[in-house]
Amino acid sequence: MNKKITLLARYLLAIVFIFSGFVKGVDPWGTAYKLHDYFLAFHLDFLDNLSLVFSFILCVAELYIGLLLLFGVKLRLAAWGAFLFMLVFTPLTLILALTNPISDCGCFGDAIKLSNWGTFIKNIFFFIAAAILFASRKSITPKFSVLKEFAVAILLLAISVLPSIHGIRHQPLIDFRPFHVGANLLDYTTVPDDAPQDVYKTILYYEKDGVVKEFDESNYPWNDSTWTFVDSKSYLVQKGYTPLINNFVVYSEDGHNYTDSILYSDGYLLLPVIPYTKYLTKEADVVFNKINKKAFEKGIKIFGLVSASGKDLLDLEQKHRLFFPMLQADEVMLKTIVRSQPGLLLLYNGTIIGKWHWRDIPKDLLDVKNPHAYLIKTLKKSNENYQVLAISISLLLLLLLINVNTKNRR
Repeated sequence: MNKKITLLARYLLAIVFIFSGFVKGVDPWGTAYKLHDYFLAFHLDFLDNLSLVFSFILCVAELYIGLLLLFGVKLRLAAWGAFLFMLVFTPLTLILALTNPISDCGCFGDAIKLSNWGTFIKNIFFFIAAAILFASRKSITPKFSVLKEFAVAILLLAISVLPSIHGIRHQPLIDFRPFHVGANLLDYTTVPDDAPQDVYKTILYYEKDGVVKEFDESNYPWNDSTWTFVDSKSYLVQKGYTPLINNFVVYSEDGHNYTDSILYSDGYLLLPVIPYTKYLTKEADVVFNKINKKAFEKGIKIFGLVSASGKDLLDLEQKHRLFFPMLQADEVMLKTIVRSQPGLLLLYNGTIIGKWHWRDIPKDLLDVKNPHAYLIKTLKKSNENYQVLAISISLLLLLLLINVNTKNRR
């Protein structure tokens, strides 16, 4: 096999595996939710409790294979890993494209959305690259001593694990979802007056003398009684404007709609978000009880957003001792808002100025005096995360450059 082609295949696979593994790894809960959709679609419900475990393994494995390929460490192992990945996921995405049980495969998390057919075509391309690398694996000779290769492989494994561990215990390092800090919920849920609307084409079926013919709205035989209407079908020709958030609806247990109370809220508003009551811990209960007490003392409104109903809803008071008002919402929406079990939003005039995993809620949360300054402070912390990430990537690239130069000198 031509060495240049093999090298090109290796680096292409490295890039896609690193990117795919990282954007999913910073949000392992999101990947777990996507696996949950897969299990439901393929009637594998018994695996649902292992969604987060599989998510962690998948994210770490992808990122690790990509890093091994990039640094040229354990290349035979990486070639096997890349080939097996593509061997499994290429036919799987073909099935998804043909049956469409899930609209988005989640290959790149929430960072990039691809259609099922787009994903399959992409996988065909990278399957070929993986097959080329796999076919050349026996000609790959180690470039490092056994000890050095082992040490670098362990280091890369540690790097691969860190994003997913952080993503499980905290909010994602990078928030690709619309409920990010700085988002105004009213703006994100509103359709502008001049926004383009969905355009449909309607086909009308009429019958005459036993023959059914197709018409559209411009030429159907409305004034000819010899034709008999049979059926009509509408097709979406052009998709109109879709707001960034299109499923934000909250209501009380008795059915009263509180959506506008959230969207048009004045001043501060606290929203504890509890996608699943089963993940609530005593530690989280204590944190939210303190917040509720402090909010009551300062006259700040607080609403819990939950997907629970019936006994689970009752348990929030009786078992968890959470006494703030609970509003019910769609489970998928709540899992989109926060990637934690549970999490907390702080709103000011409908704008998210703070968002936390329950472990990270600041002790001085309700001592905010200047909402704008607080928002700037929160965004600054997010930027610091990006800076740390950028520095880490730069160091990795520097190590790669040193590695390449060392090889060339040999």
